[in-house]
Amino acid sequence: MHDWWVAVIIGIVEGLTEFLPVSSTGHMILTSTLLGIPDTDELIKTFEIVIQLGAILAGVVVYWKRILRLFGLSKEKPKAGKGMNLLHIMLAIVPTLAIAYLTKGFIKAHLFSPSTVLIGLILGGVLLIVGEKFQPEVTAHDVDELTYQQAFFIGLWQIISIWPGFSRSGSTIAGGMLAGASRKAAADFTFIIAIPVMVAATGYELLKNLDTFSSGDVGFFAIGFIVSFVVALLAVVTFIKFVQKFSMSYFAYYRFAAAALFWIFVLR
Repeated sequence: MHDWWVAVIIGIVEGLTEFLPVSSTGHMILTSTLLGIPDTDELIKTFEIVIQLGAILAGVVVYWKRILRLFGLSKEKPKAGKGMNLLHIMLAIVPTLAIAYLTKGFIKAHLFSPSTVLIGLILGGVLLIVGEKFQPEVTAHDVDELTYQQAFFIGLWQIISIWPGFSRSGSTIAGGMLAGASRKAAADFTFIIAIPVMVAATGYELLKNLDTFSSGDVGFFAIGFIVSFVVALLAVVTFIKFVQKFSMSYFAYYRFAAAALFWIFVLR
């Protein structure tokens, strides 16, 4: 099951779902099941980790100007407010990284079962609808208008994404809207803080699984990496345009449909 077309399919799924609020974990499990890939295939597990780096790189490409400004490497000034800085990022990612590290054993032992992922898909969809229905008055139309309190609040919501199936972007976008951020501001901030979180998580897992990788797998991994990067790049740009015009509830309905497929093909 390590043919080039498998790398393309998994790369497309990863690129499409890593940044969108639909749960990449749930989709990867469903995809592997439909492709007949066994849970014991350690090479595929490592492959899925590596192609996440392709999605991360896509995020860096889209937000490179803002990233440079975070480190004082750009003369570009914020369009509004005082401007997002590294403290905003730290407040948003430290809670999740800390909880994820402290509970990593429990999570792998108890929360990666198909039934818990199904629950995450459904509850994550409900959360998106709640974010839309109960969004207070918008006080941050752009990430540069986010306060430290809003950044920290979004970071607390991101903790929920430790539960596979909830979706990191779904949790943080909904949390951002509940904190008074516009859909676009919440999405932009979500994708920016995703970069350090995903680098940390992916790097950690990759180092643990390097022994499953061999030189003969380079082509297989390269195809998945490139496909994931290109698809994620297109997905992020398209999604940012989408959220400026349409409700997040559409993604909630999609999640419910995905949960139904998950139940039919994985749990039954």
